[in-house]
Order: sequence, then structure tokens, then C-alpha cells
Amino acid sequence: MPKLRRATAWFIDFALVLALAAALAVLTFHRISALVADVPELATRGGLDLLTSRGDVIGASEGFGVSLWDRAVLYVEEAFGLLIVATFLYQWACLSFAGRTVGKGLVGLKVTPSMPRRAAVRAAVTTAADIAVYAVACVLLIEGEFLLSVAVWALAVLLFFLNALPVLSPTRRSLADRLAGTAVTGLGIGTGAATPPVRTF
Repeated sequence: MPKLRRATAWFIDFALVLALAAALAVLTFHRISALVADVPELATRGGLDLLTSRGDVIGASEGFGVSLWDRAVLYVEEAFGLLIVATFLYQWACLSFAGRTVGKGLVGLKVTPSMPRRAAVRAAVTTAADIAVYAVACVLLIEGEFLLSVAVWALAVLLFFLNALPVLSPTRRSLADRLAGTAVTGLGIGTGAATPPVRTF
């Protein structure tokens, strides 16, 4: 079934993204752990703050802790940013040069037409729906913006379904397909029928 093939392709591609996310999580954990090894630098900054605090030891120690927290948060935010960029580049490069992602290739699907400009639009929408908006919600939560984070999380869920549900329609074109002017077609592999030819707007 074409819909099952589309779903299988998405799960394969998303699994690759999750593998990258796991690798970035491990890297970020080690970067944050390395802050402990960076104590001489932090201790020097803390000592200078203490010397210039005019006896405000509590204020100086709070500044030391805030500095450590800010660096840890920065590492996490950098990991989210790298995940977004890597996901976009994966989608764009695969569609531009091969006309299919790894997942689509394994189940015998192809995105047409596979031009760089159309691939960039499709990759951007797919990345936003699958990863980017969720990442923004997580960053807002880390920054302490709880209510805004919940609102962005709800937006992320809405965008995901807006992109995915149209695949169940007769044309089987996702939001990413419609905005990019592309369609997903079969390569003659498997039992599913090919999707209808692309209709540009």
C-alpha cells in the first residue's frame, strides 16, 4: 500500500534523525561534564568576582553558579541548533542529488521533480514539522519560558499533523509537497501504486 510505504519511509528517516539526536546528546553530556575539568578557568573567574564583590560572598557565588549554568544551557542549545541544520541538510542533499531520502529509497519511492530549489522548500517544511519547532519548544523550556514553550509545543504538534494528514487524501501529497510543488511517486518496487503526477500551483 502506498500509504504504508510512505509511513515506513518516514519512520526510517526519523530513526536516522533520532540516531543523530542521541549522538548529539552524548556529545553534549560530555561537553557539560568537561566543565568540571575547566574548573581552573571558572575558579579564576569566581575568584575575581569574589575579590571585587566588596564582601558580597553570596552574590559572587551566585554569579559563579549562573556562569556555569549559562554555559551548560548554551551547549544544549547548540546541540538543538546543530540537529535542525543537519536534518535540513540531510533532506535537502538527498532530494537534490538522488530525488529520495534513505527511507524513501529503501521502500521504492521518489520525490519529483528533484530540483535544488524545490528540494530546499520541501526540506525546510519537513524539518520544521519533524524537528525544528519541537526543538524551539525545548529551548524555551530550558530558558524558563514555560507557557511559551507549551504554546510552541502545541504548534509543533499541529504542524506535524498538517504536514502528515494530507498524505491520506486521494492526491497523497503532504504539506511539504504542496508548498514545494512536488509529489512522491513509486519506482516500480513493491505493490503500491504510484502517486499522481505533481501539480504545480
